[in-house]
Amino acid sequence: MKYNKINSSLFIKNRNNFMKSMNGNSIAFFNSNDIYPISADSTLAFEQHRDIFYLSGVDQEESILALCPNAKDDKHKEILFLKETNDHIAVWEGPKLNKDQAFETSGVKTVYWLKDSEKIIAELVDQCDTIYYNHNEHYRAKIETETREERFNKWLKKKYPHKTAERSNPILQRLRSVKDPIEIALIQKACNITNKGFRRILNFVKPGVWEYEIEAEFIHEFLNNRSKRFAYTPIIATGNNANILHYIENNKQCKDGELILLDVGAEYANYSSDMTRTIPVSGRFTKRQRDIYNAVLNVKNQATKMLVPGADWKQYHIEVGKLMTSELLSLGLLDKSDVENASDENPAYKKYFMHGTSHHMGLDTHDYGLLDEPMQANMVFTVEPGIYLPNEGFGIRLEDDVVIQDSGDPINLMQNIPIEIEEIEELMNN
Repeated sequence: MKYNKINSSLFIKNRNNFMKSMNGNSIAFFNSNDIYPISADSTLAFEQHRDIFYLSGVDQEESILALCPNAKDDKHKEILFLKETNDHIAVWEGPKLNKDQAFETSGVKTVYWLKDSEKIIAELVDQCDTIYYNHNEHYRAKIETETREERFNKWLKKKYPHKTAERSNPILQRLRSVKDPIEIALIQKACNITNKGFRRILNFVKPGVWEYEIEAEFIHEFLNNRSKRFAYTPIIATGNNANILHYIENNKQCKDGELILLDVGAEYANYSSDMTRTIPVSGRFTKRQRDIYNAVLNVKNQATKMLVPGADWKQYHIEVGKLMTSELLSLGLLDKSDVENASDENPAYKKYFMHGTSHHMGLDTHDYGLLDEPMQANMVFTVEPGIYLPNEGFGIRLEDDVVIQDSGDPINLMQNIPIEIEEIEELMNN
């Protein structure tokens, strides 16, 4: 792994919290992701399933974590099943985790090889009344591929049809949404790497550069700072491309007078950052661009202050909508009749600001979080309002990652990333 070793106390704590939430006599399983094929012998780079990583820190394929808090044998309360290395694998792929290394990474004392898993799982399941199954239940999920986790779930249900079935996801949604200080430090590291990438491109952008060249500058800086990749597919959108919310072609030339919307974040140790900045190709904003930019920035700053313990997700977005409506009225993009004739389901501001303002962030860019429960301290959210003007050939979005505090304003993990117009212009012209 490119990232520095994570203190295993994080994973020990996470497992303990999960097991405390399990029903009486039960067992839970968590699986690594597949290595996904492309064609021939080509594969996508391995990405660990975030749930098993959250609970163990193991970042290796073909791994299973079993949690059985009421196991008759204490050593079986926590078990890791790992792929056993051999000389062939060591030569072609490099060595896999041995049992001592797995313990150092995870804090799990009992480690078996995967070849022994079926026998040991049978012994443990026989001791339990309930099996916890792990499914992807994220509200944004579109599931079209059967995962290793789901194949394992099918096998378990077929083999043990009379066991009571429970869901792991509601527990994980609640636990993963509130970040440990170690997790916040890892997200901060990802944000710091993103900061380095952004400052790099401020000295690079000029009329005539291509979107993909900017993308290349970002990934150079990310890899040079122990990030293995972008946290998500980057958006490098010049001119009217910024009005395509998920534009990822990144293949246009940047022209004098245009703005570039940059929605880019580095990952670090599987934790995400998520930044958006909008900058002028020429290094200077026009008056019109300034006015729109400052309106978006004001909404972002005011919305951030609303992220406090006890805040309601739906009401928060309603209040942000009011802020944006006020700015759009001031800019002359809306008039009073637009607002009066709009509906609650389709408010007037949605013509220019059609997406949400915030989402949970952490191990996933769109992280776990129960939207029907009040916000809590140590939740990490994005704040990302925007105004999109296809008729004027530009769109502006600004986004920071913030941590809710017990009291007062959230801490901005991106406070060192330039966002004020004056600073951006100064850095682009020096």
